[in-house]
Amino acid sequence: MLALGSNIGDRLAHLRRGVEALAPYVRIEAVSSVYQSEPVGYTQQPDFLNAVVTGMTELGARDLLSAAHAVEEEAGRERTFRGAPRTLDIDLLFHGTLVVRDPDLTVPHPRWARRSFVLAPLSEVAPALVDPASGRTVLEVWEACRNELPPVERVASLEDPWSRHC
Repeated sequence: MLALGSNIGDRLAHLRRGVEALAPYVRIEAVSSVYQSEPVGYTQQPDFLNAVVTGMTELGARDLLSAAHAVEEEAGRERTFRGAPRTLDIDLLFHGTLVVRDPDLTVPHPRWARRSFVLAPLSEVAPALVDPASGRTVLEVWEACRNELPPVERVASLEDPWSRHC
């Protein structure tokens, strides 16, 4: 599972191209609706559009993350400082039942359960997914904390851009 976000330029187009660019690495099964959210951390920047992609891959977690970073770079992402505005951000949320706690890789993503901009789209496409670290489903986590997290708004749908690669 991958989370995509964008807050610079044509945000929706960046998300669409991001999904298309992931298709060689991931057999995409579902793409959530697009949600708008306020930035977290560094707040002096435009709002984000966010979506979640589910699918299957032959790549290991590190290779999938490297592929995601390459897709970000293709989209013009510049890593000027942590939390900076970006054309495209792709986070590895889950990789099957894998649990990794290394300095350079943490799976499941360490903050997935505290981000409404991840939980809302993730609960749309994978509500029954069980977090291998906590044993709780995505829907259980979302329902338990949705009123305590910043609001998100469903604003668009990605129009099956991955189907051309299947």
